[in-house]
Amino acid sequence: DDGPPDSPPANLDQVPDPLPAVEPLASGPNRPYVIFGKRYVPATSLQPYKVRGIASWYGRKFHGARTSNGEIYDMYAMTAAHTTLPIPSYARVTRVATGKSVIVRINDRGPFHDNRIIDLSYTAAYKLGLLEAGSGEVEVELLLPDEIARIRAERSHGTMLAAAPDAAASSSGGAVQAMPVAAPAPITQVQELPPAPAPSALDPATATVSSPAQSGVFLQLGAFSGPSNAQALLARLKAQLPDWTEPLRIVNADNLHRVHIGPYPSRESAQAAAQRLQARLDIVPLIVTR
Repeated sequence: DDGPPDSPPANLDQVPDPLPAVEPLASGPNRPYVIFGKRYVPATSLQPYKVRGIASWYGRKFHGARTSNGEIYDMYAMTAAHTTLPIPSYARVTRVATGKSVIVRINDRGPFHDNRIIDLSYTAAYKLGLLEAGSGEVEVELLLPDEIARIRAERSHGTMLAAAPDAAASSSGGAVQAMPVAAPAPITQVQELPPAPAPSALDPATATVSSPAQSGVFLQLGAFSGPSNAQALLARLKAQLPDWTEPLRIVNADNLHRVHIGPYPSRESAQAAAQRLQARLDIVPLIVTR
């Protein structure tokens, strides 16, 4: 009773992997639980994990529903469900048959079948070539802090390379030697931020709060357990996007402070806005529907 969307986006190949981060673990989703008479004990810290087994994927039946940590499941995002890996955490999933790898953010529990080890989002399964078969053998490796730091450093270096031609052009009158340029680096949906400014330093206009949450299609740029980081991100966005016409706000729901832009009239218009944001800020927003 699950399956692919009726009209999937045409640019799923361009959906980037999330930029991994060491995030605070959620409390509820990491407690022991029982499903179908079987008890599961999730890990409560980042420990080595590398397991080979069968991956499946989940799609439209759960699209728009809440994941185990209260986020909205978006089958077009690079996420996955696992029975015991910490929530949230990041894992590299490699298809054994092809060697193709993707990085996913673990934000849900499942699959609750003895012969499967991970449930991928629709887009993650698409990028690994698993949609048609429905499942396939993969290797799942949890990303530990050292590996996360290495990936973040590589992406940061790629961003600096992307900016280098413009700098060279301005200093040499436009004569620039051809060189490989890396694509802008995306950031994770829960971004690591410097300490927020003191409340008195924040412009009250930047702290637009909508609670309870408004219905519609939104871009989510961050979800935080405390208000200060959400306010800091919102202030940064308003400073960097002075000409952005859609409302920016903090939505307080489910014990999280979410930074939203929108609403948009459709998923297609939200996807177009997400691409414009990524081009300007190297941010990969999450499309959420309430």
